[in-house]
This record gives sequence, C-alpha cells and structure tokens, in this order.
Amino acid sequence: MESPAKKEYAIFEQKVKRTVYIDNISPQVTDAVIKTALSQFGTVVSIHFIPNYVEPSKIPRCALVEMAKESEAEAIVSDMNNYPFMMSGMPRPARARLAVAEMFDDRPIKPGRKIQCRWLDKDDPDFEVAKKLKQLVGKHASEASFMLKNQLEEEEKLAKQQAEVLKANYKKYEMIDGVLADGAARRLARHYNFNVLDD
Repeated sequence: MESPAKKEYAIFEQKVKRTVYIDNISPQVTDAVIKTALSQFGTVVSIHFIPNYVEPSKIPRCALVEMAKESEAEAIVSDMNNYPFMMSGMPRPARARLAVAEMFDDRPIKPGRKIQCRWLDKDDPDFEVAKKLKQLVGKHASEASFMLKNQLEEEEKLAKQQAEVLKANYKKYEMIDGVLADGAARRLARHYNFNVLDD
C-alpha cells in the first residue's frame, strides 16, 4: 500500500506538470491580466507570483500559473516561445517554460530524500571548490544585475517613445476632429472645389 507521503508527492507531481513558469512579466501585470491573457489556452486554476527579495520592485516579475490540463500548459509554452507574447501592452515579451518541482516554495518533502549539510574547514579539499563557487555566484549576480539595469533603461526609453507617439497621434485626431466639427473642412473644400464626404 502506498504511504500518505508518496501519495501527496504524486499529487504534487501532477500539479507541476500542469504548471507553467512565466518570467519577464512587467511589474504592472496583475493576476487578472495573466488570467485573461492565458484563458485563450484553457482554464487557469491558480496564479502565484514568486517574490524577489534582492532586487528593486520595478524589475520584471515571474509567476507560476497552474492550468487545468497538462496539454494547456504545453500549448502556452509552445506559443510563447514561438511568438512574442505581450501582456498588458508592456514593451516586454513574456517568456514561458514548464515548471519544475524546485520552483514551488510549498512543495512536500520527496519521500526517501535526505539532505546533509556540513561546515567546511580551510584544510578540507572541498573548501577551495566551495570558495570558487561562491565567487562565481557573486560574479553572476553582479552581471545579471547590470544586464537587468540596462534592460530596464531600454524599456523606459521605449515606453516614453510609445507615450509620445500616442500623444502626438491623439493631438492629430483632435485637430482633424475639430476641423470637421467647426465646418472649416467644408469651407476649405468649397474654396478649392473639392468634394467632402460626411463619412
């Protein structure tokens, strides 16, 4: 007979298979936006934003999105990897991949798994390896932070450009609407012998 721990972990593994990890999400994107964007692929069961405690709040976010079926999760990953997928009109295409068990902070303990931790003395042969790994992780974190800063600067520039274009187009629309509303277009058309349609 299967133990309760094994049964719980088997249920969790099924949940993992139905879940998609989505990153590079704009900080303005909410649960409702994700649910609306992904409902075209199937039923969204739950959305969990993964908190980031080490970077500023305006960085791209990531989330675990559980779907009703495994095939729906696979369809999301396939589509988002083949086509740019924007959420909430943000200048940042979101990325997706299938989730793995280590991404869940509420995952149950895997039956039979044991983790051992120990302090390393300077004389220990593994001490130098651990020291190099620590330096490499620090270097990687610095590079990732620098790349993220550049990405955010580019996105801010793009967002400003989009806002300026939108504002300019709105002003043009207002001007055209004003010319049509006050009859100036008809007067000009009569003056230059043009036909102006009401449409």
